[in-house]
Amino acid sequence: MATETMAAPVLAARPKIRSELMQQRVRAARWFLLPMLAALAVVAGWPLLRSIYFSFTDASLNDLYGAEWVGFSNYLQIRTLESGRTIYRGLLVDADWWNAVGNTVRFALISVSLEAVLGMLVALVLNAEFRGRGLVRAAILIPWAIPTIVSAKMWAWMLNDQFGILNDLGMRLGLLSQKVAWTASADTAMTAVLIVDIWKTTPFMALLILAGLQMIPRDIYEAAEIDGVHPVKQFFRITLPLVRPALMVAIIFRILDALRIFDLIYVLTPNSDATKTMSVLARENLFEFDNFAYGSAQSTLLFLIIVVFTGLYIWLGRVNFDGGDR
Repeated sequence: MATETMAAPVLAARPKIRSELMQQRVRAARWFLLPMLAALAVVAGWPLLRSIYFSFTDASLNDLYGAEWVGFSNYLQIRTLESGRTIYRGLLVDADWWNAVGNTVRFALISVSLEAVLGMLVALVLNAEFRGRGLVRAAILIPWAIPTIVSAKMWAWMLNDQFGILNDLGMRLGLLSQKVAWTASADTAMTAVLIVDIWKTTPFMALLILAGLQMIPRDIYEAAEIDGVHPVKQFFRITLPLVRPALMVAIIFRILDALRIFDLIYVLTPNSDATKTMSVLARENLFEFDNFAYGSAQSTLLFLIIVVFTGLYIWLGRVNFDGGDR
């Protein structure tokens, strides 16, 4: 009886000790995060705020600090002439801008979808046990490790309509009746860009999905095999639900990259309206056309579109960054 009386205060004190330890860990984590947040505020937050501010001015590269406030004129300006005709100007009614938005969204949806499927297939193969698996895992990352500029130039030579190896192989094998200008033709430019991006980024998706696959306990599959569950059914009933959190996070990363794609488009198809994205168009107005305020408005809308897409994906996909689904 005396022992139980002495043990009661000790047991009651344990939750308090754990609570204090957790609070200490949270405080330590905040201190460790503070330098990173400060760096982000300097290199990302401040330029973003300045860009948003410039989008409401008439700023130019020659006179950034002498810019005057013009309100929403860069986004939408409605002007009624003496004849009664109404003229709409601004980014929201700019056909070139909406063409770039369409190109970007189409590129993001197609590339991310195919990369997710192919990345899952590659991850499943790499997760299996076979001789030389470590070498194959290292080799599969080579396309992703190559800088995007280098990849784009390499594929530009391969896709060249005069001396590209793909046209040469196609002609020799009888797959092509004539040489194709893959990057110069409006009909094939987007396809060429998608091929290069999928080739380069699928290993990244496979790597993230593979990490999720390796977290699944092996005894679950052993129990399923004992019960006689078909491998295809194992994938849809066991593998896919358990790897879903890793897959959803990987898709978020790729959506963010795909919506702000710039370097691949700029190098591979720099002047094609069929592939021009929001980032490429904003860069042209910011620095080439000396229309800094208009380019800032485009950059601001690009940021808002990315926020909306990511927010909708997280909400509809019920993504939980703590691990698992909501």
